[in-house]
Amino acid sequence: MIVVDDGSQDGTPEVVSRVSREMGVVRLIRNPGNRGKGYAVRNGMLSAAGEYLLFSDADLSTPITELDRLIGPLKDGYDVAVGSRALKPEWVSPRQPPSRQLAGKMFNLFVRTLTALEFRDTQCGFKAFRRSAGRAIFTRQTIPGFGFDVEVLYVARKLGFKTVEVPVHWSNDTRSKVSALRDGRRMFADLLRIRRNDWAGRYDE
Repeated sequence: MIVVDDGSQDGTPEVVSRVSREMGVVRLIRNPGNRGKGYAVRNGMLSAAGEYLLFSDADLSTPITELDRLIGPLKDGYDVAVGSRALKPEWVSPRQPPSRQLAGKMFNLFVRTLTALEFRDTQCGFKAFRRSAGRAIFTRQTIPGFGFDVEVLYVARKLGFKTVEVPVHWSNDTRSKVSALRDGRRMFADLLRIRRNDWAGRYDE
């Protein structure tokens, strides 16, 4: 397991280093300061080894026990498996505040309009990849912020990888620091950036 520390100030590096020394099952990667979720995930995924690569949010909003729901499709021939909160809303408990739910629906509408991606939920922080697909996708990923999820799926389609959306259990973490207004604006700008990158040929093989 790899833990990517994105400039935290809560003692995370010390805790991970201690667990690594005692158990040897965790590897710590430290970003050069706070660079953003997309940067952190890319850093971890390109440092990972193994036939299947999975990234998960540190708050475990999707329990790690849901792992098999994504690895199963990869074993059956898919290249990318995307965890989704939208396919089974009854598996989401507790739910996000209404304002966050509305912002999510609006963002998904923009995603469909600007990228033609048909996923019901691009932003769930629980995605798995065959190693070959993961390497090809994350070497092309450029967005350092929350819009990276859409970029990853856009690149996967661009490269012809077989992708499936899978329902997973998920619970809202009230400690989240994501701002629907502030981060929503940045994510919309990221959608435009994805289109510009594509026109510029940055995702080509």
